[in-house]
Amino acid sequence: MTPQPSDLPAGAVEAPAVELRGITKQFPGTLANDAVDLTVRHGEIHALMGENGAGKSTLMSVLYGMERPDAGSVRIDGREVSFGDPGDAMAAGLGMVHQSFKLFESLTVAENVVYAAEPRRFGFVDRAAARGRVRELAETHGLTVDPDARVGDLPVGLRQRVEILKLLHRGARTLILDEPTAVLTPAEADALFAVLKSLAAQGRTVILVTHKLREVLAVSDNVTVLRDGRVAARLRTAATSADEIAAAMTGRAVELDRVHAPGTYGEVVLGVTALSAGDAVREVDLTVRAGEIVGVAGVAGNGQSELVEALAGLRPVTAGRVTLSGRDVTHASAAGHRAAGLAYVPEDRHAVGAAPAASVADNLAMGHHRTALSSRRGLLPPAAVRAHARRLVERFGIKAAAPELPAATLSGGNLQKLLIGRELAHEAPLLLVEQPTRGVDIGAIQNIHDQIVAYRDAGHAVLLVSAELSEIRGLSDRVLVMYEGRVTAAYPKDELDERTLGLAMAGGTTQRRDAVQDGDED
Repeated sequence: MTPQPSDLPAGAVEAPAVELRGITKQFPGTLANDAVDLTVRHGEIHALMGENGAGKSTLMSVLYGMERPDAGSVRIDGREVSFGDPGDAMAAGLGMVHQSFKLFESLTVAENVVYAAEPRRFGFVDRAAARGRVRELAETHGLTVDPDARVGDLPVGLRQRVEILKLLHRGARTLILDEPTAVLTPAEADALFAVLKSLAAQGRTVILVTHKLREVLAVSDNVTVLRDGRVAARLRTAATSADEIAAAMTGRAVELDRVHAPGTYGEVVLGVTALSAGDAVREVDLTVRAGEIVGVAGVAGNGQSELVEALAGLRPVTAGRVTLSGRDVTHASAAGHRAAGLAYVPEDRHAVGAAPAASVADNLAMGHHRTALSSRRGLLPPAAVRAHARRLVERFGIKAAAPELPAATLSGGNLQKLLIGRELAHEAPLLLVEQPTRGVDIGAIQNIHDQIVAYRDAGHAVLLVSAELSEIRGLSDRVLVMYEGRVTAAYPKDELDERTLGLAMAGGTTQRRDAVQDGDED
């Protein structure tokens, strides 16, 4: 059992909950961590920040036993440890909540929480004891959830609570949370922050790995910033600011939360009338005009992704009509949508947006092979492909060791830059873009935002789907909110605020369809 402060002899100093000393980890061609020190004390919420490739994920992988360091040591409660796998880390009191929840949707909350660590009676699983254990943990830590509810029926915020309860049931004293608010509404994020503060007050330790400055300032006690594999700053949250953290991450001043000026609207480029796509998308009406960015906000799972797939020709339309630049593309293929004037950045950059096994250069050529890089007898000119890749790599700051290497060697953020650059280079009348800056560092976010606005100002139409409300508010000329598969509210730029959007995302606001559809607020 870990000594509590009151258990220590007079004058004794409590050992840190987690201490990493001189952690160095090198991969072929990359020094991911370079003599990194990190100290996290009991009862502390410690934020770990940095740009893509700064070394955050590698450092946490070392701590959680997923990677072995080349040099350095790990100490838990003052005792040096060597983890061979995450099981060893869990046995030492560590627990990690990943971005992608690892739950069985067909099982109940209680069954998920106690899975592989079930209370038993006479050799059988004691279901009553399991439910009682979940109720006890939920009440103690402010994680209210019904033990008998099926996980598949729960909203994402409650599923996250189940993940935390799983760790607490297994005795986790230090919790590592990786981008925990990526799929939460503002209200759900605030509820999570309250839970984390309660856990810290009870002596638990939290390491928060995130890109979001707002949540760091709202909930953390201290911040460690990594840059290029090294510690760039150690900051006390109460004595720092978002600007200082951003400067430490990037090495330069960054303009945060910029709200771009509205565009100058032209003719309708995308027209959607009473569109349905199975049960996921129901009677959606919307328009996007040239010179306009229309944002779509909503909690994950409310039909945004399915709407985008239908508009890109990747999901069958069961009712309604879609026009692109005056051409009916309701039932057109993905290639037909592209030919009609669509550029598309999907949410899933690995499975849909890119071919990870193909080279960076070949990925950047995709979609351009019939236009700027027109093939000769079915073969693309290698010199033209390389020159095209070099231009886009430089323009969008894609960190690639060589264009000939597989796209799989890129970090998630750099793969996202690849997709953005490739699609903007099409100069298509309509850009359909999902989560354009997910997993992208602060400096690159500013560049991508500027590129999207410049695309709009060049006379193109943009339909933007994002879970980041600051991104929606900063870029959009008009915002639509989706709830349970329908567009339930619309707001012009001058009426946007986070509270209003958060209420609508939670289903608390419904507007008439005609107000949602025509977008003629101006």
